[in-house]
Amino acid sequence: MLEVKNLKIYYKTLKGYVKALDDVTFDVKDGELLGVAGESGCGKSTLVNSLTLLKPPMNYFGGNVYLDSELLPINDFEKMNDFRFKKISIIPQYAMDALNPTRKIGVYIREILESRNVNYESIEDTLMERLRYVKLPERILKMYPIELSGGMKQRLVMVISTLLNPSLLIADEITSALDVSTQKSVCLMIKGFKDQQIVKSLIFVTHDLSVLYQIADRIMVMYAGKVAEIGTTQQLIENPVHPYTKMLLLSLPEVGVRYTETKLKGIPGQPPQLLNPPEGCRFKDRCPLRTKECDEEPPMVEIEEGHVAYCWKVKSNA
Repeated sequence: MLEVKNLKIYYKTLKGYVKALDDVTFDVKDGELLGVAGESGCGKSTLVNSLTLLKPPMNYFGGNVYLDSELLPINDFEKMNDFRFKKISIIPQYAMDALNPTRKIGVYIREILESRNVNYESIEDTLMERLRYVKLPERILKMYPIELSGGMKQRLVMVISTLLNPSLLIADEITSALDVSTQKSVCLMIKGFKDQQIVKSLIFVTHDLSVLYQIADRIMVMYAGKVAEIGTTQQLIENPVHPYTKMLLLSLPEVGVRYTETKLKGIPGQPPQLLNPPEGCRFKDRCPLRTKECDEEPPMVEIEEGHVAYCWKVKSNA
């Protein structure tokens, strides 16, 4: 189980600190796939990178992260080596470019394992089994990355990231550069890692709510470095309560709807600059429900069990 409490990660710039992740709290239970959604710049990638590889210009400003009840030293790069890849692992954004082009794949995997003091031979059977699971032939171990297609590279990085059966696996925008059919197979494989207990829990980051609807147990919607709403997939799709979540869903195309007759609804305005974010609710300048109280920090409102939103306009049913 992952627990994140009041996490603050800021980027240092010449003009000051960009508050990319500001007081974020959530958890991921064992056996759960949590989807993280939101538009570009909302803090999704900052969140997942801070959990695995916090380095400049990212700066830790507060909060705690616990994995299986153990405090993760995310602000200590060297101490995190004891956890990285073994207990918490990531399939990075642009994973297709993550492989070393000068190394044959088998040699590259051996070097990664040795860097974590793991004997290659002890893990070889698991590697072969994992390659078969993602439908890759064993002969690719003697090939260079340039000899693989984009989808094959993506699946190979998935294998490498899960070789040591980490407790938590993070997938950061892994479907964005793939065609629709490849997206589907990758998503099913990711879900299979959880269902087969290769990993205990998963965080799946994407812009695409329709992908999360298919695979996620719960969804967390983020906006401008803050959490807007968290709930089960069913709760967020059928009963969204935060104005941002509602508008995000309205901007998605529907099957069978002709947009020559009914146009898609975008969200007017732009996200705030996080160098000097607005006081109170960060969505207020784009929100149609804005009132004076939105100038204050919004409260956490429990809509029903497991479903919370940070908004002045939301009423509790709990």
